[in-house]
Amino acid sequence: MANNQNDHLWWQNGVIYQIYPRSFQDSNGDGIGDLPGILRRLDHLQWLGVTAVWLSPIYPSPMADFGYDIADYQGIHSIFGSLQDFDTLLHEVHRRGMKLILDLVPNHTSDQHPWFRESRSSRDNPKRDWYLWHDAGPEGAVPNNWLSVFGGSGWEWDETTRQYYYHAFLKEQPDLNWRNPEVRKAMFDVMRFWLDKGVDGFRVDVMWHMIKDEQLRDNPPNPNYLPHMATYEQLLPVYSTDQPEVHELVLAMRRVLDNYDERLMIGEIYLPIHQLMAYYGIDGKGAHLPFNFQLLQLPWEAPQLAAAIDTYEGALPPGGWPNWVLGNHDQPRITSRVGRDQARVAAMLLLTLRGTPTIYYGDEIGMRDVPIPFDEIQDPQGLNMPDKNLSRDPARTPMQWDRSANAGFTTGKPWLRLAGTYARENVEIQKEDPYSMLSLYRRLIQLRQQEPSLAVGEYAPVYTDTQLIAFIRQAEGYDRFLIVLNLSHRPAYFKPKETTQTGIIELATYPEQEGKEIGETINLAGDEGIVVRLNS
Repeated sequence: MANNQNDHLWWQNGVIYQIYPRSFQDSNGDGIGDLPGILRRLDHLQWLGVTAVWLSPIYPSPMADFGYDIADYQGIHSIFGSLQDFDTLLHEVHRRGMKLILDLVPNHTSDQHPWFRESRSSRDNPKRDWYLWHDAGPEGAVPNNWLSVFGGSGWEWDETTRQYYYHAFLKEQPDLNWRNPEVRKAMFDVMRFWLDKGVDGFRVDVMWHMIKDEQLRDNPPNPNYLPHMATYEQLLPVYSTDQPEVHELVLAMRRVLDNYDERLMIGEIYLPIHQLMAYYGIDGKGAHLPFNFQLLQLPWEAPQLAAAIDTYEGALPPGGWPNWVLGNHDQPRITSRVGRDQARVAAMLLLTLRGTPTIYYGDEIGMRDVPIPFDEIQDPQGLNMPDKNLSRDPARTPMQWDRSANAGFTTGKPWLRLAGTYARENVEIQKEDPYSMLSLYRRLIQLRQQEPSLAVGEYAPVYTDTQLIAFIRQAEGYDRFLIVLNLSHRPAYFKPKETTQTGIIELATYPEQEGKEIGETINLAGDEGIVVRLNS
């Protein structure tokens, strides 16, 4: 494959930024972020250097799961604005040379969606088979042992029609029956509605859940389940997720996208690497980017991360483009997982690995999980399992823009409380500080976008031990870069095998190191990472 950036598609040499719309910027004082608010902050994203914006759901919804329970796939929830607001935002994103990606939630709808209202109205309704209905077992028992991700059984009894329906998440989120051709056609029409508007692609929610075992066989017990884990993990979801037929659906969705120019499909898939790879599809005709969540899930230890990076690189199918994610709206923030200093090393890892990086809003200023008192919890996962500290609210708090009231997010009462430290941890202050997390992110993005070796070059592992990860990025005809990262808090020492190797530190988590030549041994402080431009 050629290594010139111009030979790559926009999502291959770009940087994706996830916005959780409720928490980015409020424009009307109701305490909830909205589309005009995002529009107001586009200049920040352009200044940062990101090239694509992914919006979590903005469709009409009862908000049982904050937008992932959709009541109308072709509208905008009034709390976020209007379709006209969306069109304006799309235009302004494109005018700035960026792309816009929407969240698509095809596995389930809201129970308030007209499709489900029809489906549950009677057993002989034409849309009855659009969802997964099943008779009760003996003595009214649920059809099988499948569990809801948010706690309890995955089956809900409907008294009116005297059957159960399946919901992988909340009972207010009934799963669609993707074996039904009418469901497929309806969802493909939804995709075309947004693609016709000019949306640049979709992040497909819970892609691996979309089709279930036709025999409804029981899931087996998880032998590694521990009491602190979510109740859903008591079973291994081998029959309720990741069924072979799902790849036919992904291929069909891809065909819809391929009727348009350069449109992207990202798949949300929490699976082991080798199962994940199947979602690229045969001949690369599946998801362009099956999300790779290893940096979210693995212990932050050099040997494990290095092995995972190499395993992932080695498993990619021909033509499969890699991607990396450090944070999202479902997981604790990177700064809360590894600490503030190590989060700088994490940023350098994310933005120097081969493949498309996705940045979660606020991570660029080192936002941390905010403790939300029990009586203020909004997240259903936290409400349904209150004793397990599994609420996702702490990672969804409002963006910290400046030192004014409510961090400049809203003039009203924010829907979730802000960090108590926002007055000294915000975009405004960090923009002026060359040593800040924000400055580091911006400079890493700039360097990545300027250097084909970092944007699209090959990856070669160099060294790892209990503290260090080192690798080289190189595109043919361009400078080589050596990246050395200390994932520990103690000093570490790296002696390249090629002892004649020389180079200049181009970028460092401690900027005082920049411009220095590397010697035979590279000495790294704890929590230090460097990007070295190697001499030829």
